[in-house]
Amino acid sequence: MADTEHRKTKKMPMVDINRDGVVNLWDFLVKGGIADTTRTPSDIIDTGRTREVHRYIKAKGVRSKGLPLLFIPPLGSQSSCFDLRRGLSLAEDFVKRGRPTYLVDYGPLKGEDRKVGIEHFVNDVIPAAIRKVSEDAGGRPVHILGWSLGGIMSLTTAAVHTELPIQTVTMVGSPFDFSKNPTLAPVRAIGKVTGGRLIGTGVKIAGSIPAPLVSIGFKATSLPVYLKKPRTLWSKRNDREFLEQIQAVDSIMNNMLAYPGRATLQMYHRIALRNEIAAGHFQGPNVYVDYANVRIPVLNAAGRTDVLAPVPAVQHVGNILPNSPDVRLPIVPGGHLGMLTGTKAPETTWVEINNFLADYDRKRPATKADD
Repeated sequence: MADTEHRKTKKMPMVDINRDGVVNLWDFLVKGGIADTTRTPSDIIDTGRTREVHRYIKAKGVRSKGLPLLFIPPLGSQSSCFDLRRGLSLAEDFVKRGRPTYLVDYGPLKGEDRKVGIEHFVNDVIPAAIRKVSEDAGGRPVHILGWSLGGIMSLTTAAVHTELPIQTVTMVGSPFDFSKNPTLAPVRAIGKVTGGRLIGTGVKIAGSIPAPLVSIGFKATSLPVYLKKPRTLWSKRNDREFLEQIQAVDSIMNNMLAYPGRATLQMYHRIALRNEIAAGHFQGPNVYVDYANVRIPVLNAAGRTDVLAPVPAVQHVGNILPNSPDVRLPIVPGGHLGMLTGTKAPETTWVEINNFLADYDRKRPATKADD
């Protein structure tokens, strides 16, 4: 009898776990989700064409410290990539640390804005945002941080507009040599045979890449993950935090923004096919870009399992910054989005970023001319 009772006691936790798993899946699939994706509170301090500058509201009881930081998102992605969910938000983390934190949001591109090129963001949007942040922060220099293409645009802005009050450039998963991305080999091969006309003509006719296609493109880089998703949800049904993460990531992937047509053609022809930025200098639409002009510290983190921006493609930036006094190229866990917002990011990527920014919060970055 005692034996029977012992066996029943051992089985009870399994029943409880299964019940929890069913509740989790019900909340996830039926009740609209379980993650708290409420955005970190902010005020809009400036607006312009495809530009909305936000200042995150200071955390109560936390002393402000450090130079201001400006988030620069890539095209096509929601700016919530920096503010994924409560408890796993880079924006929230900086605010809680007391750092004055800002964001430039491009918003959904409409009408003529769908035809803008990357030069619009490098010459107009990002410089205006940096100046406004510096002014709002009492004239202090600004750290800028960009993810993916946002990082490329950040570094390009620093190279073209050396007069801007930029203290450092931080990039996360920003590739600078597209020949080192095996997944692009078929695209490059087709482009060379057709002269880029196959895709280029379609983009010109459409005017932009519609948001649903942008979402499909991002998901395609993690196709095995999406194919296994139903089985993964079932096997992880008892892990509520895992389900919260899946929901938050899905929210970004399912709500991508339309990609401007001219910028798409530039990415396709000049960066993907001709790989112009790998040389470290190229003629832009209206200015000559030379990364040798960057004389401030730079960090570019590479994701160990990033398919979209493999480690060699990301770390190539170290070869084209001869005058930067400090180029850091850490390798961190995660794929293209996971390295920025994954559950391991706070202990890896975020630590690298915080240490880098802290090193240059007070001292003026040295230049090669100072040596």
